[in-house]
Amino acid sequence: MQGLLAWVPLLPLIGFLILVAIPLFHRSEPPQKFVACIGVGSVGLAALLTMIVAFTLFWKTPSELVNISLWQWMLVDNLQVGFNFHIDWLTIVMLLIITGVGFLIHLYSVGYMRDDMDFRRYFAYLNLFVCAMLILVLADNLVLLYLGWEGVGLCSYLLIGFWYKEPANGTAAQKAFIVTRIGDTAMAIGLFLLFYEFSTLNIQQLISVIDGQEVNTEIITLACLLLLGGAVGKSAQLPLQTWLPDAMAGPTPVSALIHAATMVTAGVYLIARMHPLYMLSEVAMNAVAFVGATTLLISGFSAIAQSDIKRVLAYSTISQIGYMFLALGVGAWSGAIFHLMTHAFFKALLFLSAGSVILSLHHEQNIFSMGGLYRKIPLTFICFTIGCACLAALPFTSGFYSKDHILLSAWEYHQGVNILWLAGILGALVTGVYSFRLLFLVFLGKEGTASTHCKDANTPVMSIPLCILAALALFGGLLAPPLQAVFGVRPDEDHSAWIEGVAIAMPLIGLAIAWRLFLHEQKSGEQRSPLMQFWFSGWGFDWLYGHLLVRPFKYLSQINHNDIIDSLYKGTAAVSRQMNALLSASQNGQVRWYLTSFAVGSILFLALLVAL
Repeated sequence: MQGLLAWVPLLPLIGFLILVAIPLFHRSEPPQKFVACIGVGSVGLAALLTMIVAFTLFWKTPSELVNISLWQWMLVDNLQVGFNFHIDWLTIVMLLIITGVGFLIHLYSVGYMRDDMDFRRYFAYLNLFVCAMLILVLADNLVLLYLGWEGVGLCSYLLIGFWYKEPANGTAAQKAFIVTRIGDTAMAIGLFLLFYEFSTLNIQQLISVIDGQEVNTEIITLACLLLLGGAVGKSAQLPLQTWLPDAMAGPTPVSALIHAATMVTAGVYLIARMHPLYMLSEVAMNAVAFVGATTLLISGFSAIAQSDIKRVLAYSTISQIGYMFLALGVGAWSGAIFHLMTHAFFKALLFLSAGSVILSLHHEQNIFSMGGLYRKIPLTFICFTIGCACLAALPFTSGFYSKDHILLSAWEYHQGVNILWLAGILGALVTGVYSFRLLFLVFLGKEGTASTHCKDANTPVMSIPLCILAALALFGGLLAPPLQAVFGVRPDEDHSAWIEGVAIAMPLIGLAIAWRLFLHEQKSGEQRSPLMQFWFSGWGFDWLYGHLLVRPFKYLSQINHNDIIDSLYKGTAAVSRQMNALLSASQNGQVRWYLTSFAVGSILFLALLVAL
């Protein structure tokens, strides 16, 4: 089994290396079928091996799960870092999500990217993305985890800016890379702090040390907040959420992979993995919960005002990740991972369905140019409807069960009505509004300007992943009982029926509001009130950061038009040359001048000694 697990991240890496190395042996691009076999097959085999390992370990308790030592990576003084893997139920769940959903997205990409000239480069990047995420979740130490962490950051940059000939795409990729680096810097400082305090970055050893001794609460709190800084960057939470809506510049399957199986789930995984550390700090737990609650509301309202189909889904991802952070902050570790899993199913389904809409409409993404598409692309309509129902958490969908778990945990955290539970309930209402507004504007009503030219672009290789994801999104809630093994806890079932009633009513009320909003927008078109314009802009965060950070930098660059820094260096060099010329003048080759200088210097030296 250990040998099989080592192959899980290795197979996508081999696929990447093969695809990258092809130009060394062939000048022309290989056939797309060959590229697809390597790119899709490597991830498919990794998914198969993961399922074999999961079934093998199904009856084992967490204490019987395994550690795999591959090789010693670093050995510097008391810092020992191995390229080692730790496998428990949290790892298994994440591996199944990454390889399973990742495989379906790879398969869909074969049809979506069939006309792209950079087909090979696309799948090479996609394979490397999956490999980096697998290393991140398999790592038994925080240094190796950080390697995978930076790997997914690099791959997101490469894939968001995949169509680099468009300047806007390159700008979006740079924005994602720079904003997430801010969080990564905080995380790195947190790792330094943990190593300084506990002399280890091995996750299991760190947890053992914390459990076995009295710890400095202030240090733990500071380390947890720094790790939270890294998590909010990767998972696009406040205040570093601004990169994700612009990341829609990449191909749509890339958006599905980032949102469902890789990049944005990394922050949730990090906090879940380090949960024994967070449980020691009430301040850190509250910070996680309030970041999640605030983010889910702000991004939910922003989603209501968007007109680009992918940006609506992007803001919905930020909101749903906010729910996961809320769950983590109230100690609902299983609930956070459960929602991460169901979200992977329905968000991948929604993005891939959106990709089919975009292809069928010849790359149109404005939802006000759509409408009446349910007749022309019926399979996509059915899949999108299922995705929206799960996103809104309608009863008996997977999203209902996972979100209900979080809302109950938020209620129980303070034993009654509290601000976190109210935020979650309001977020459920808002989610219902933006989910069904999107569905109505795209598929119902009168045909828009783009709908008249609609031609179903789905091929079998695209339809199969859509159908599988639709089934998983509908019935993924049945996986709740086995998932309790991840942390061995479940919410208290002793609660009033009215709490459940409120949770069920919110998305239904949201659906009714969405219908009214749809009827209004069908008449008014893409016109926004000042409030909707404020939400459309993402609550002005880009404007704020632009004025606080970007403009001062540009101003300094304009001041430095004549290159002040270079002038300083040039001035230093000029002074050195002048000093050299003055000192060189004293070396004239005349003996009497040297004797006079020696005598004067001796007299001055003796006078100085007498004075002292």
